[in-house]
Parts: sequence; C-alpha cells; structure tokens
Amino acid sequence: MLQARLGFALPRYVLYASSFCGAGAYVFAKREINRERQAKEEAKRLKKHQNKTLESILQDNGPAAAREDIAGSPSQEGSSDPAPTRHAPTTEQQQVDEKSKFESRTPFRSPKGDRFS
Repeated sequence: MLQARLGFALPRYVLYASSFCGAGAYVFAKREINRERQAKEEAKRLKKHQNKTLESILQDNGPAAAREDIAGSPSQEGSSDPAPTRHAPTTEQQQVDEKSKFESRTPFRSPKGDRFS
C-alpha cells in the first residue's frame, strides 16, 4: 500500500525509525510545553503569595488615617464652595417658585409680537 503511493519500496526499519523520531520529537516538545506551564503556574502562585503577604502587612498596621483631601469627592467639594450663588429656600412656596440658575426669570416675549394673531 505504501509502496503504491510512493512508487518505490522503503525498508521497514526506515519506517520504524521515522516513526520513532516523530514520537521522540513529540515527547520532547510535550515536556518543554509542560515545563513552560509549570513555570507560569509557579510565577502566578508566587505573585499571589506576595500579594497576600502585602495585604496582611497592610492589615496588621491598623486602620489608615482619615483622609483630609476631598479633591476626589464631588459631594464633599460641593458643600465647601467659596461663594454659593443663592441661598437655600426657607419656605415651601419659595421652593416651588424657585427656578434653576439656567432658567430665565421672565418668559421670553418677542419684540415683534405673536405672528399668529
């Protein structure tokens, strides 16, 4: 069958030797892949261990001091505005009547009048 495909006959030992070489190459490649995987897993395990150690050291030092800087907190920054533009409404009617700083106090009236009348 092989002879028909190749057009000539190969001695059996050549076939066995090539099979053996292929199997040997596979085994060596597989060992190298396994070594690389082990090295990656070892590095990952070591990094995880270092992170846990660092976390435990930070936890052993006790709670951190309260932050004085409010630069990253807009809710705290808003209450410390240097010059608020308006005072808070005191009565419920003032709350209803109050407009935002972006709304006009008076409705817009065209100087030319209503074009539909």
